[in-house]
Amino acid sequence: MPDAAPRRVSLTALTEFIARAYGAVGVAAEPARKAAELMAASDISGADGHGVFRLPQYIRRIQTGGINTNPDIKVIRRARATALVDGDNGLGALVVSRAVEEAIELARENGVGWAGTRHGNHAGAAAVYAAMPVPHDMIGVYFAVGNANHLPPWGGIDMLLSTNPVAIAVPALEEPPLILDMATTVAAYGKVKVAAQQGKTMPEGWMIDRQGQPLTDPNRADDGFLLPIGGYKGAALSLMIGLLAGTLNGAATGDDVVDFNKDDTTPTNTGQAICVIDIKTLADPVVFKRRVDAVIQQLHGSDLLPGFDRIRLPGEDRHARIIEREANGIPVPVALSAALDKMAAELGITPLFG
Repeated sequence: MPDAAPRRVSLTALTEFIARAYGAVGVAAEPARKAAELMAASDISGADGHGVFRLPQYIRRIQTGGINTNPDIKVIRRARATALVDGDNGLGALVVSRAVEEAIELARENGVGWAGTRHGNHAGAAAVYAAMPVPHDMIGVYFAVGNANHLPPWGGIDMLLSTNPVAIAVPALEEPPLILDMATTVAAYGKVKVAAQQGKTMPEGWMIDRQGQPLTDPNRADDGFLLPIGGYKGAALSLMIGLLAGTLNGAATGDDVVDFNKDDTTPTNTGQAICVIDIKTLADPVVFKRRVDAVIQQLHGSDLLPGFDRIRLPGEDRHARIIEREANGIPVPVALSAALDKMAAELGITPLFG
């Protein structure tokens, strides 16, 4: 039998549900709402492995003391164009959004701003944070250390690297902004978790076992590891992003990374970094964005290889999903809906589709 169709929920209803869940475990109303909005921003854009799918895990970590519900998130070091934010083990979305806000202000004052984080947590889709500077006519470049090591150094088998994503957001004038959001592995581990929840297999090329053979059963993920993009280049990129987002900030990298999929109590000391560039310090923003439009249009005008129906640029599918989901609601698969219903019952809150 075919899988049952996902139910749809509005962005507003999803955000309110997430905020209720946070409130039920002791997060104050204002930060609960902000964290909910940032989580739902992953869902509305189609980053389904990083949105409400993660909520039961976050709630579980809060209940076991793994996340601080009343953190003192603050800048502990500041220079002319840099800031280091200590998250006091708070919700990752609150820690990272504070860093982005700091970087935007630094860029406004200096042309460029760099903010790093430590003592944070998993924060959801990287694109959410890279895109935050775009309405200010700024470019965002975001790096993060993954919350579990699923990648060995090239040629090894010890899990010492992670999916360590990078996201870059560049505004355009009439076209949607260009937004790259990618793990340094072929697939983000969130996609493996989604496949496991939905009873699906993984494509060959996502993971291999420790004998180098393809691994397609997501329930056997612990028997192998993710593959880096571009072979040794992806493994090297993961390492360098880990140094920028983790080591530089005094956050976890290498064997200090806590696997938050298995450990609900140990603080993860997750690190992220955001670089923001104020366009007006280098070019007239309107002229620049018009030139970005021209580049997009040139690329779209390219002749196609056989088998391709159009040129796809980073951020375009994301933009289309936002439009479609704003109009029709965010799809919630049956297995996820059941998990959220179970969590809601345990918390004593109105369920998502209540």
